[in-house]
Amino acid sequence: MRSTEGVEQLYPYNGLDSLGSLRAAIVDARPDLIVPCDDGVVWQLHDLHRRYPELRELIEYSLGPAEMYPEIRSRAGLLRAATELGIRTPAIQSLATEQDLAHWGASGGVLKLDGTWGGTGVEIARTAEEARAAFRRLAKPKGASLAWKRLVVNRDPIALWWWRRHETPNVTIQEFIAGRPANTMFACWQGELLGTVTVEVMYSQGTTGAATVVRVIRNAEIEEAARLLAKRLRLSGFHGLDFMLESRTNAPFLIELNPRSTQLGHFNLPNQGDLAGALVAGIAGQRPRPQRDAIEGDTIAFFPQAMRQNPRNPYLHRGYHDVPWEQQKLFRMLLAAPWPDRQLAARIYHFFRPPKEQKEKSFETVAPQEDFASPDGAEYSLATQACFAAGAPTMKPL
Repeated sequence: MRSTEGVEQLYPYNGLDSLGSLRAAIVDARPDLIVPCDDGVVWQLHDLHRRYPELRELIEYSLGPAEMYPEIRSRAGLLRAATELGIRTPAIQSLATEQDLAHWGASGGVLKLDGTWGGTGVEIARTAEEARAAFRRLAKPKGASLAWKRLVVNRDPIALWWWRRHETPNVTIQEFIAGRPANTMFACWQGELLGTVTVEVMYSQGTTGAATVVRVIRNAEIEEAARLLAKRLRLSGFHGLDFMLESRTNAPFLIELNPRSTQLGHFNLPNQGDLAGALVAGIAGQRPRPQRDAIEGDTIAFFPQAMRQNPRNPYLHRGYHDVPWEQQKLFRMLLAAPWPDRQLAARIYHFFRPPKEQKEKSFETVAPQEDFASPDGAEYSLATQACFAAGAPTMKPL
């Protein structure tokens, strides 16, 4: 954020009192609208709503009515609501104890811990024994040492706040849907859907991690699911839905809701515009303005994750690269290692405990025999890698 032009004011997030920091920033900035970009901040906004009556109107104006917050926070509750609306969902069961797995109809499944995001707190179990082991890991209360490690090493400012809540871990198990991940981000206002951007995932950071390369698609069933949930939960702002496209039928199964802005909202798509513009127009009661300079192609590579993950990724040759060329300081900052890893505490910690490498996951949607060589015969990924290493903005979106 410090490397981004146009930011008028920054407020420090004090890890020792993160909730107080967030409240102080809201009081000082006096925003018209709060747009959270992180699940943990959403849970903190819910906490602020409960504690401080003077902030309730603004928080509900930005997110939606408070009576819907418990349903939004619960993976099982959200999927039950979706099922009632006729949205296709996998079977799901809440697990209070390990013995509850005996009542689960399958040997394995996908176990998830409420209050986690970005692929953390998710484990895929193929057998009953793996499911029991995964439950024990997820249901184990997290100690103070882990919270301090996340604060000092990972630079997570809400780690101590999360630990101090001492909530009982809530674990669910979902039916495993074999297929390809897809997700949609949508803008809505007071329960009315304003626009959606839907993609299928082509590469991701591990099996359950965030997408690094996606392809824009249109799917009427996914868009209808967004409309139904926005209306049912009376949502406002930006939200995301994660799906699995079943291999056999290509049918979308809703697996969870992301109650915040995701990484799709700024793209100006042909005949769609961008979701940020759609939300502003919706709040003002206007129609979105026509947009120029829409991105070309349907494949999008997220910068810098896609390049850092695998510079030889064949999809990098054919996709739109989401690179902030116009912001050189930000561009060079993002080329370096992730910000937390540059800090002294992280460097010392990882010297003694090297991080495990996260394997990429490919969802092949292009014929493997297709030629991905660049027009001049050179390997595109190496040219791109050299460009990034030099920090010279010579590569343009294809």
